[in-house]
Amino acid sequence: MAVTETRPNPKTGQPANWRMALDIERCIGCHACSVACKVENNVPLGRFRTKVYYLDEGQFPKVKRHFLPTLCMQCEDTPCLKACDRTAIVKGADGIVRVDPDRCEHVGACEAACPYGAIGCDDNDIADKCDFCSHRLDAGMEPACVETCPGEVFHFGDANDSASPYSRFVAVKGAELKVLKPEERTQPRVSYRGHHVPMEAKVPKGHVHDPYSYEIETWTAKQAQFPRDQRVVWMKPAKG
Repeated sequence: MAVTETRPNPKTGQPANWRMALDIERCIGCHACSVACKVENNVPLGRFRTKVYYLDEGQFPKVKRHFLPTLCMQCEDTPCLKACDRTAIVKGADGIVRVDPDRCEHVGACEAACPYGAIGCDDNDIADKCDFCSHRLDAGMEPACVETCPGEVFHFGDANDSASPYSRFVAVKGAELKVLKPEERTQPRVSYRGHHVPMEAKVPKGHVHDPYSYEIETWTAKQAQFPRDQRVVWMKPAKG
């Protein structure tokens, strides 16, 4: 199956320059983005293209929970592409990094190279990652996460189009935007406003997010501090 870029912007006739900015101050941690992404892209059970990380700070009664939605950063300087010796990962003129399933042999180098835990493998051992819902872009629609988010956290669009939601957001809040893990120097096309910097340690490097080991053990350990009649029982899938 050939990997194709999205269609040119009909306003300019030029390739789009797709970018995304997230306003974390509006995120309520509802996971609508994660669910919408899984449904839209048929992401297998137990795997995610879009993840929401948590970080709790403080002690009762002064406790605050921070949220951080993450997805493929569509890096300009692309570690996964450089690591793949099968040329199965390509970056188009529209800025989107895509996987060619016909070339992927699941060597695993791309997963190990990603600083954001954004690429893994599907049930067929083919590398899998966010591509900004390219099929929706071609139909004139927004990515599923953008369309679904009730808090309007995601601002997406063609950076070359001053009227796009992304460009309008950057015009107002651009000075406040930052990228995750700037020390990696990957030049992400996804930026954030108001994210809690210590949360960057939650984003895995070199391996994909594991939903079963991430929060469940964390909360199990915390609940051990409470009297038994105040604890919540967590159901963890059996390993097998």
